[in-house]
Amino acid sequence: MLLFRPVTQDDADQIAVLADKAGTGLTTLPKDKDKILEKIELSQQSFASDVTQPGNEYYLFVLEDIATGQVIGTSALAAAVGLEQPFYTYKVGTTVHASPRFSIHKTIPTLILGHDYTGTTEICTLFLSPDHRGGGTGKLLSKGRFLFLAQHPKRFADKVIAEMRGFSDDQGRSPFWESLGRHFFDMDFDQADTLSGEESNEFIAELMPKYPIYVPMLTPEAQAVIGKVHPDTEPALELLKKEGFRYRGYVDIFDAGPTIETRPEGIDTIKKLISGEVSAIVDTMDSESYLIANQQVADYRCTLDAASVNAGKITLTKTSAELLNLSVGDSVSLSPLA
Repeated sequence: MLLFRPVTQDDADQIAVLADKAGTGLTTLPKDKDKILEKIELSQQSFASDVTQPGNEYYLFVLEDIATGQVIGTSALAAAVGLEQPFYTYKVGTTVHASPRFSIHKTIPTLILGHDYTGTTEICTLFLSPDHRGGGTGKLLSKGRFLFLAQHPKRFADKVIAEMRGFSDDQGRSPFWESLGRHFFDMDFDQADTLSGEESNEFIAELMPKYPIYVPMLTPEAQAVIGKVHPDTEPALELLKKEGFRYRGYVDIFDAGPTIETRPEGIDTIKKLISGEVSAIVDTMDSESYLIANQQVADYRCTLDAASVNAGKITLTKTSAELLNLSVGDSVSLSPLA
């Protein structure tokens, strides 16, 4: 049985192990133990806060295998990005150069630095141990936070984004970084990405070019990965596309990975949400599997199990009820797994 829940300080060592497995490009899951502890502390403060509108809150969740007590994955919600530090992206656009005299008309793709996503909610920090992928585990890890978002809308913005990890090779080399960023930062991709995610990103404004980048001036390898995700990220991208997220022409400034977006009410898991009252708890049942969540904040819990729904009355198994701290008469939220 798997339990999706808010992080605790006791999870720090296991999260550090996951961070080592994540490789480069996932800066919201730092490898530094002290940084992990800082994120856990911020998350605990966020869950404990009485929030009426989204701010700098960061809600970090873990997926625990109850049988072993092992933390096998992480995911998070950043309530409103770009409020303390700018949230930089490249907007993929075009510019036109024309000479009527010589009958030349050129439409040239460009990258324009900006922070158009300031104030939006970001889903982030998604990583599942390679040893536990498949069987709906990744869906629980990703979708569990959508039920929390739906139940507590005042804590989040009216637009939700996801920065997808951009392409890099087996050695962690980013073709986009090598063609563009390295010329301005004079450091390796991993170092710059880590600085941006774990420290201040003020250096981005100080060092990045302020004018549009003409895409044809980049290497063919760099051009080819603009908007392309890392191979390990392809399943997560497909899952989010099925949820209703769409690419709108924004990419990461370091590895050119795509940023995708949607409205909370457009997320498929939220559209299919069923809220009701626990009417019965049984030992076992042969029924459809659902994402099942209590409606708490700091004590939020979500799992994947069989349940039945009849006119707003919901029957749960004893296992899931105990796992979610639910009793007959309590409010509960469900969403079909598919």
